[in-house]
Amino acid sequence: MLTDITLGQYFPGKSLIHQLDPRAKIICVFLFIASIFIGESYASYALMAGFVALVLALSSIPPAMIAKSLKPLWIIILLTVGIHVFTTPGRVVYEFGFLSVTEEGLRQGFLMSTRLVLLIVVSSLLTYTTSPIALTDAIERLLKPFEKVGLPAHELAMMMTIALRFIPTLLEETDRIMKAQMARGADFASGNILRRAQSMIPLLVPLFISAFRRADELAIAMEARCYRGGENRTRMKELQHTGRDWAAYGFMLVFILILVYLKFTAGKL
Repeated sequence: MLTDITLGQYFPGKSLIHQLDPRAKIICVFLFIASIFIGESYASYALMAGFVALVLALSSIPPAMIAKSLKPLWIIILLTVGIHVFTTPGRVVYEFGFLSVTEEGLRQGFLMSTRLVLLIVVSSLLTYTTSPIALTDAIERLLKPFEKVGLPAHELAMMMTIALRFIPTLLEETDRIMKAQMARGADFASGNILRRAQSMIPLLVPLFISAFRRADELAIAMEARCYRGGENRTRMKELQHTGRDWAAYGFMLVFILILVYLKFTAGKL
């Protein structure tokens, strides 16, 4: 299960999405996340799903990888559906004891779960198609204007990227420790939720030791390469916007305008 989480992994490729400037991808992802909250109708969600399907096709990322990124979060998705189905007031379509399923709850649960899935897929596509180095440079460039108010743009971008990059590494380490303890008789699968949570406590000590060891090795490696932060730092490849990046901005703007039109003029379908 832990190895199924692919957040932070990068899959090299030469697709159109891979070739976009990382700053354009980050901005477009934030715009899409903001636009998710604009849509309220089935037509809006169909448009957003079609948009994500188009981007997925242009990225050449196998759909199986997207499904793999969603697999560990199915409990959260089902919980989201359940909360809205059983707590949203409206016309009751089915009753089970003190629980009642409403028509409005079914609709809201479907739309909210779809919103969550789209958000996860788009966020995963950003890390799938952007290398950690390019992501660091893009975040630093986007935060550069805030240096005038004392924000350490380079250091903050570096920390964010290292944290994102080490998510799959720590998950693999956790899975390795679990298998080692299971081989010695540890049981992580049986019992209720509380018992399972208690059985995970012995994993914390070796996991923290491993994380601190990796952090120390990374610091030594950076010092050995004379890393001194972002001051006077040069790059072999400077980030530059091209025609495809401006086309992506334009496409994103048209997409948002259509969503706004569906929200305020087309009504709820």
